[in-house]
Amino acid sequence: MRHNNSGRRLGRNTSHRQAMMRNMVTSLIEHERITTTDNRAKELRKIAERMVTLGKRSDLHARRLAREIVRDPKMVTKLFNLIGPRFQNRQGGYTRIIKIGNRLGDNARLSRIEFVEELSPDRVKVRDTKPAAEAKTEPAAQPEAPAPEAADANTSVAGEGAQP
Repeated sequence: MRHNNSGRRLGRNTSHRQAMMRNMVTSLIEHERITTTDNRAKELRKIAERMVTLGKRSDLHARRLAREIVRDPKMVTKLFNLIGPRFQNRQGGYTRIIKIGNRLGDNARLSRIEFVEELSPDRVKVRDTKPAAEAKTEPAAQPEAPAPEAADANTSVAGEGAQP
């Protein structure tokens, strides 16, 4: 009996199911909407909402926790810089599931899972990766290249056998 065992098995063993959910949440972050079966969408919603909540926190620990699920560094950056700030004023319910009918081949029920708010550039504040103080001082303090004489003294001539 399956007492107190929550979650759907989806006809897969544990490692396959976890890998499938990681790939699906990565695709959802990348494309912001995906089409899948009803049961997969309902399981994906749990993980996707947890990732958006981590994206709203935007601290190092949250970034490392998100990196355990979303293995693509570019998608983690998108999660924390674009998706997290988009839902900053929302207290949950970041995704919606829309039933779209049955699949032709096996008559499985299909759904589209997507983020509730669309990405519009005028409404979203993008987080800067650097603090404002560092951004101001960085262009003024650029180190100069070493003098050519110093660079020639450190290099060895081929064939002498000396290691630099």
